[in-house]
Amino acid sequence: MKARDVLRRGLSAAAAAMFFAPVAMMATPAAAEKMVVRISTPAVPGDWHAEQLGIFKDYVERSLPGQFDVQIFMNATLFQQGTEPAQMMRGNLDMAMISAQDIAKQLPQYSIFTAGYLIRDPEHQQAVFYGDVGKEYFKAVSEKMEVTILAVAYLGTRQLNLRDVRNVKTPADLKGVKLRMPGSKEWLFLGEALGANPAPVAFNEIYLALKTGTIDGQDNPLPTDQKAKFYEVSKQIVLTNHLVDGVFLAIANKTWSKFNDEQKQVFTEASRIAAAFNNNNRIRDEAKLVDFFKSQGMTITVPDRDAFRTHVQKMYLDSEFSKAWPAGLLDRVNAVGK
Repeated sequence: MKARDVLRRGLSAAAAAMFFAPVAMMATPAAAEKMVVRISTPAVPGDWHAEQLGIFKDYVERSLPGQFDVQIFMNATLFQQGTEPAQMMRGNLDMAMISAQDIAKQLPQYSIFTAGYLIRDPEHQQAVFYGDVGKEYFKAVSEKMEVTILAVAYLGTRQLNLRDVRNVKTPADLKGVKLRMPGSKEWLFLGEALGANPAPVAFNEIYLALKTGTIDGQDNPLPTDQKAKFYEVSKQIVLTNHLVDGVFLAIANKTWSKFNDEQKQVFTEASRIAAAFNNNNRIRDEAKLVDFFKSQGMTITVPDRDAFRTHVQKMYLDSEFSKAWPAGLLDRVNAVGK
């Protein structure tokens, strides 16, 4: 099956499930106390990967009436970005959307999934993580990190967003640029590979940091730039296409182990439906957002992507990261969908 068919069928199934999902799948005594499931995310309301959590909550609570109270905490109001996996392992948090960078902290051999210019597009992403490679990856995550990945959501293709207009054609043109990245070595290395000076800043601090000049730029997918209104405090977007990004909707094994089989099935279905909702809307938005940013007076430029790709890939292959990658995994990822 082609990768595009995997994505298309996933979206079609999600749409059908949303409209035809049963109101109740399992009866429970009226007096039973609801199990609270807390989800933490740094996402801002209105962004699709935040809105998908509402889809998830609605599906779970309608399908398992009286059994669960799904509570969503946005804007990193419960836990800071990057701390969620540790909190799930400790039993302080039930669910979160974790990144490949979060996972690489515990499983350095899988830092391959943090590398720039590895995943080609959203279809390739879905095919990789819902195929044999993903099964092995998710199994290792569960065993090492004590969290179960339920779904992968397309976060968007990351672009550079600069406070002031620059002539950026190659990585050399980013020399001296203070580029905000999340605060892990995997993210910071990506910023360095792009040619910039990476600076760790929490997501909810980016807007002010751009406004005050604490940073010169940041990288995020276009829908995130729009929802977080970064266009109000920056002047340029450089369409590097340097990372096809994703987040994994995951649940703590300590929570997961309390569920019966039917509850696990509903949570998995809800996660896949929510992720497909996000993917469909995000792909649609990305196709039209360049015109939106132009309408806001921003300068949109396209660099020499081949020069960026060559430089970034060489940086990774020459780094300590690649030495830990499982033999043959790079070729397996590249072969998916071809």
